[in-house]
Amino acid sequence: MVVIAAAVYFSRGREVTPIRTATAERQNLLSTISTNGKVEPMEDFQAHAPGPVLVEKLMVSLGQHVAANQELMRLDTADVQSKVAQAQASVAQSENSLQNLQKGGSQEELLSSSSDLKTAQQQAASAQASLNTMQSLQAKGSVSPAEVASARQRLNDANTRVAVLQSRSTSRYSSSDISSQKAQVTQSRAALAAAQKAYSDFDIRAPFSGTVYSLPVSQYDFVQAGEALLDVADLSRLQVRAYFDEPEIGKLAVGQTVKIVWDAKLNRVWHGHISQAPTTVITYGTRNVGECLITVDDPSDDLLPNTNVTVTVTTSERKDVLSVPREALHTEGTTNYVFRILNNRLVRTNVQVGVVNLTRVEITGGLNEHDVIALGATTQVDLADGARVKVQ
Repeated sequence: MVVIAAAVYFSRGREVTPIRTATAERQNLLSTISTNGKVEPMEDFQAHAPGPVLVEKLMVSLGQHVAANQELMRLDTADVQSKVAQAQASVAQSENSLQNLQKGGSQEELLSSSSDLKTAQQQAASAQASLNTMQSLQAKGSVSPAEVASARQRLNDANTRVAVLQSRSTSRYSSSDISSQKAQVTQSRAALAAAQKAYSDFDIRAPFSGTVYSLPVSQYDFVQAGEALLDVADLSRLQVRAYFDEPEIGKLAVGQTVKIVWDAKLNRVWHGHISQAPTTVITYGTRNVGECLITVDDPSDDLLPNTNVTVTVTTSERKDVLSVPREALHTEGTTNYVFRILNNRLVRTNVQVGVVNLTRVEITGGLNEHDVIALGATTQVDLADGARVKVQ
């Protein structure tokens, strides 16, 4: 039994394992995270149809640069202008009615009331004169007491009518009548303001200078209320809304540099930085993600809003550090080690590890620059301490 074990040991000692190797080198070591995102303008204006309307005239074309307050398109405003005119007429009518109530009536009503009062006063004066005559004749015995009483009743009726007409001329309408009419004026003015606001919504102008990047309608199209008419944005100020998986959120920070790639232009790379790190976790499709805003530092006209891009964030950058390929690192429990190559034999060497990315690992202790290490055997043989090797 001992003889067989010794034979196997010496046989392995004579075997040579072909391996691939690498050298411990000093270089900059980047740790990155990649995910998807969508480009969006920081300043965006989307015009919507304020109601069912006809596009009478397009004043701009797709891709055109426009100035602030420039008219973009003209809509049919005949219907809304009619509503504004009706609202203006309603305001004028309600205000006129209020003025009449406050004065005691319209001009025609005031003239009629004045005429009625004058007639009543004349009738009262006539009735008074008649009563005086009757009383004088009664004293001479020429008329009966009944005739005098009838004359006095006519005077009382005439005076009552005069009092009623005088009261009507000074307080014809009550305070509640005036308050009700004031409310009507307020309501009609609000309706006019709403009609004027609706009319202003038909005036499609650029709120700022920018580029027309979407124009889904054509001249003479009839569009429904709420339908998008066009989009204007300042394409010199773009950002990317990116979605990072929940385990990666803690590695993100404001100011970290970002590389942006669009599949439609694979030969172009844009650069940016994180301007807003995730503040909460949301559901995005089947993923739990943090939403992150990335400012594009070098925007250009060929990076369009609403495009889907890939962003790569540099979460850490170690300059001029000693590192080896990640596949050279082995772990046993809490111990990290590599196999150095000395005199064509593998030497297990414990190492201390720093930053690790997808391809390389920082070595903070245990190796020197230019040390040659084994990556792996080119055959189905496990690497072992002391094994004879040949670089292939």
